[in-house]
Amino acid sequence: MSFTEDMDLKSGPIRQAILSHPFIMGVGDGSLPVQNFKHYVTQDYLYLIDYARVLALASARAPDLETMGWFAGLLDETLNIEMDLHRRYCAEFGVTGPDLEATEAAPTTIAYTSFLLKMAYHGSFAELVACLLPCQWGYWEIGKHLAKRGEPKHAPLYCQWIQMYSSAEYAELAQTIHSLADRVADETTEAQVAAMAEAYRTSLRFELAFWDMARDLEAWRV
Repeated sequence: MSFTEDMDLKSGPIRQAILSHPFIMGVGDGSLPVQNFKHYVTQDYLYLIDYARVLALASARAPDLETMGWFAGLLDETLNIEMDLHRRYCAEFGVTGPDLEATEAAPTTIAYTSFLLKMAYHGSFAELVACLLPCQWGYWEIGKHLAKRGEPKHAPLYCQWIQMYSSAEYAELAQTIHSLADRVADETTEAQVAAMAEAYRTSLRFELAFWDMARDLEAWRV
């Protein structure tokens, strides 16, 4: 059994909790209040800033040129395509560029990105790949799941979000990180595979917590 097959089996309850999460279901049927999606997009924009730093470190730490180039390409797409999409989403909600840059990160956003940066700086390359897997593979799972249920035509911004993460291009990205995790696991020790599994589980739990954050409009109390 490959690393990702093992993780898929062991993480079933968390992944199902994500797919059935009220926020995700609300995007899927168009019933999610706009203020919740606005909160999600602004927080995800802040997440992507540190996520881009993690991708840069992953490229620098990659053991071969092909992997280095793939992470560098993903970094470019994140900085110049995905973050631009978030800025355009925010403009639809009346959030200006300066307003977006001044947004304060929620506790969960800080906790999640801090964990990723910790793995990028102090974990092994194998752990770094594993901790990125839930985000990249998970968003494709969500996009595919919602696309199969049918897009909410009365909510065009939600449709656009679903289309992005269910696209063939995003599926290719998800499959690449999936295959990379398996390859890295095959080339390392049993102890390191166990560390990869722990990094994966922690990131997956943060993914679920991020959806909770968006549902609850989480912010600092004072």
